[in-house]
Amino acid sequence: MKPMKSGRLQRLGSAIFAEVAGWKQEAAARGHEMIDLGIGSPDRPPSAKVMEALTKAVRDPKQYGYPTSEGTPRFRDAVARWYRFRFGVELDPETEVTTLMGSQDGLAHLAMAVADPGDTAIVPDPGYPIYSAGLALAGVTPYLLPLRAENGFLPRLDEIPEETAARAKFILLNYPSNPLSAVADFDFYERLVDYARERELLVVHDAAYSEMAFDGFRPRSVLEVPGAKEIAVEFHSLSKSFNMAGCRIAFLVGNAEAVGALRTLKSNIDYGVFSAVQEAGIVALEDHMAGSGWEVASIYERRRDIVVDGLREAGWDVPRPKATMFVWAPIPAGWTSRQISREILLSAGVVVIPGDAFGEQGEGFVRIALVQEEEKLAEAVRRIGLFLHERGIRA
Repeated sequence: MKPMKSGRLQRLGSAIFAEVAGWKQEAAARGHEMIDLGIGSPDRPPSAKVMEALTKAVRDPKQYGYPTSEGTPRFRDAVARWYRFRFGVELDPETEVTTLMGSQDGLAHLAMAVADPGDTAIVPDPGYPIYSAGLALAGVTPYLLPLRAENGFLPRLDEIPEETAARAKFILLNYPSNPLSAVADFDFYERLVDYARERELLVVHDAAYSEMAFDGFRPRSVLEVPGAKEIAVEFHSLSKSFNMAGCRIAFLVGNAEAVGALRTLKSNIDYGVFSAVQEAGIVALEDHMAGSGWEVASIYERRRDIVVDGLREAGWDVPRPKATMFVWAPIPAGWTSRQISREILLSAGVVVIPGDAFGEQGEGFVRIALVQEEEKLAEAVRRIGLFLHERGIRA
């Protein structure tokens, strides 16, 4: 029988995640009760109001026909109203909004929709793995844009070779960032839009964590920059902000041509998000606009403080992020990201992800996800602190 795996599968995913799965089995065999701070999946449900809306919608017999791939007019209108409320950005729900089965769905398919095999796209390193995987699926060549601590994990746009920028179809960035927990201010977005306009680049911004910010910081949208819709699109998701990860609902907004291209591709692949889920999404967005007070940022801010303060007290001086559900922690000298991640798991029973899972520039860091309740996080910190003490490690 001929091989049943295509060559592009070899370019998908990170071998490190498979390694971590093996470490978990090893730790379980040693009798550890594991605390998993690896995968960034919300550990709480959405609001009662959202769950009630979903329950009501799934009982409606009219919801069981094929949905439209671009999303219901009601949901797209709610997205447009939410963008006006949240960012002051005006969107045409007919042409500048499309619904997705999670932002990963859109990120996996966007390159196929706007680029051709052999084209180039600029993606961050470190970056969320689907950024590069989507390019591999589309046969698009990545230019890995290094994001370094000394620049606040913002890119040095002036360091991108001009010949690369000239042939690239788009530049993809993500703030607040997974895995870096870095943030960008409005000045950066203005520089990014100017840079892209001069080089006829599409800006693709992943804003999935815009509602998970702390200490009074309020993330902005790239589409707030005057004229940005001419050259930019933005992904957003209800997964993290509204604890709807399992519902698989998100959206792409902005430049009508790029949104339309993804919409056309998706219309040939699937029939879109279950309409009942879209009804629940409408309630989540409208409840936010009504000022219900239900939000997740304060939960993760408290969790961040438990982890950061606890690790600092134990001798590991980790930065205090302004946003996201992650801590991006520089590792002690003398270790690699994989070595310390494995040892923390096997010795302390705590799962963290080595930074090089997200790209070459991630070496020297681990990502800690704040996806357990406060008492579990405190226990994880206690265990890590004991691990550091036993080995005489201070960082």
